[in-house]
Parts: sequence; C-alpha cells; structure tokens
Amino acid sequence: MGEVTIKELAKICGVGVSTISRAINNHPDINLETKEMVLQKAKEVGYVPNNSARNLKRTDSKSVAVLVKGITNPFFTEMIKIIEIECKSRRYSMYLQHVDSEENEVDVAQEMIKEKRLRGIVFLGGLYAHSEDKLAKLTVPYVFSTAGMIPQNYDQQLYSSITINDRKESCRMVEYLIGLGHKRIAIIVADHEEESIGMLRLKGYMDALKKHDIELDEELIISADFDKENFTMKNGYRAMNKLLSKKIEFTAVYAVSDTLAIGAMRALHDANLSVPEQVSVAGYDGLDMISYIVPSITTIKQPTEKMAHDTMNLLFDIITGNTSPQHIRYDGEILVNESTGPVRKE
Repeated sequence: MGEVTIKELAKICGVGVSTISRAINNHPDINLETKEMVLQKAKEVGYVPNNSARNLKRTDSKSVAVLVKGITNPFFTEMIKIIEIECKSRRYSMYLQHVDSEENEVDVAQEMIKEKRLRGIVFLGGLYAHSEDKLAKLTVPYVFSTAGMIPQNYDQQLYSSITINDRKESCRMVEYLIGLGHKRIAIIVADHEEESIGMLRLKGYMDALKKHDIELDEELIISADFDKENFTMKNGYRAMNKLLSKKIEFTAVYAVSDTLAIGAMRALHDANLSVPEQVSVAGYDGLDMISYIVPSITTIKQPTEKMAHDTMNLLFDIITGNTSPQHIRYDGEILVNESTGPVRKE
C-alpha cells in the first residue's frame, strides 16, 4: 500500500479525522480503547504523521507562535500587543512570524513546528480554506483568529476559530449608506479568494443592494490588489484614482478596511472632491487612527481587544486540556463619524 492519508486511516478505523488526530497526538480527550485501536491500525498500515514523535517529546516547552498574514495592517498591531501580554502573563514565549500573501500559512506553521518547541499556534488573517489532511498534521493546538469564513463541511472539532461575521456587518454598513439616500455606492475590495475577508465583505455589499432593490453595477467594484499587501493606504489611494478615472457617477464609497478608506479620502482630496459634502466615505475595522483624521471616518468597529483576549484564553485552555475546540463569532458596531452624510440635493 502507498502512503496512507489521515482520511484513509479514519475510514479504516471507522472514526472521524479529529479522532485520529487526538489519538496520534496523545490528546487526553479520547477513549483509551479507541486510542489503542487507532494506534494499532496506524502501525499495521504504516501511517506515520510528519514530526509527530519529535513534537510529542517537546511538551516541556512553553512557547506559542503567532502567524500573521498582512502584518503591515494596523488592525493586527493591537491584537499582537495583547497576545504578547497574555503570553508573558503565563510565562510563555511568543514567536511572531510574517506570512507572505502567496504563502500557505499552514505550510509555514508545519515548518515552525519542526524548528521550534511550540505548544500552540495562533493564525491572524489569512483563510480557513485548508484541507483537513493538512490541518490534522499540525501536532499542537491552534486557533484561527480573524481569518475569513469557516467551510461548513469541516470537522469543527479539528480546530478553533475567533471571528466576526464579516458578511453581515458589511451588509449593515452599506444599508447605513443606503439609509442616507445613497444608491450609487462604490466599493473598494482587497482580495478575491473565495471565503476570504475581502470577498465576504463584498458579498455583504451585494446583499445590501439586493435587499433594497438597487441594481449591482460592476463598474463600481474596484480592486485594490496592486501590491502583495492588499489592505494598505497606498492601495486605497490607487483604487480611488482608478474609480475617478472611469468618470462614472457615485455618491458614496465603502472601503473594506479603514486603511483603504484613508487612502481613498486622500485621493478624493487631491481631486478637489470634499468629504462628505460631495462623496461619503465609509471603512471597516475601527482603527484608533481614524478618529484623528479630518474628517473622521465612519466605520464598522471590530471588538479587537476582546477578540485578542478570547483567542489566547481559548488557546491556553485547549493546551491545558480544560476545553475542546470552540468557534466564537462576534458582532461589530457601526461608528458614525464625519466622513458620511446624506446625499446632497442639487
């Protein structure tokens, strides 16, 4: 027989992938009889997960890794600071690892497990869309935080997640603009990967238009994917100029991050368009800096501090065996500031 995958072993044993993972990784939350059966079958078919034996010997270490996709995004700055404080309070060391946009964060995590003595991993940004085979080979507990949508067909006992309902909150923001009388609403999006944060926020925009019987105009959807780091002020500036060059009518712009919104506002200023008198601008995230920009930016505020604390509490509870994987989803809050207003009557 060729190399046996974890899914094939699960089928042979008549159990789920998560049960195989718990047995192989010596997790306390598994029936002893089941564990012995799985280990025996694994031996018989020659299933050997990468680095499992090596990492089981490393349980004396007290360190976690934080893998960040989009480390230049100011949204992650506060979260990383809180995560570091939480680690120090428990006498854990923290490895901070930047993941490039074209890299697969789970592949990076597997390499870090080989090199470092880790007890847990936090994924910030990126995607949930990884194969269960690949996820099951991560031999330490991990939490996906602020990383897009959970695929419905996943074994939710295999991993944990902390997230906001990006699609719903995005819909709320666009509905707020519609409530001010705007119908020609442009959107600046940052990526197009299925179930990514940017795509979910775009879908929320479409949901709001459909709900209010406003026809979708593809010309008003502007991509800000000029650089590897999509969620930047520079990309917001470029995207806004791209929209202005089309010379089409719009009265509001919704950028799927505050950083994109800041760049867009600068481009409007350079084009001698006033905000919000001529164009309303809205963002998403709730960064502190938007309160100090003139005009201050209307946004969806994510509960950043709570999400960071809950991420670490959940990770450490799983590490110590006090809980099983969980999935926590939060609501955002619309912060109405100076950058949005009603459609101007001609």
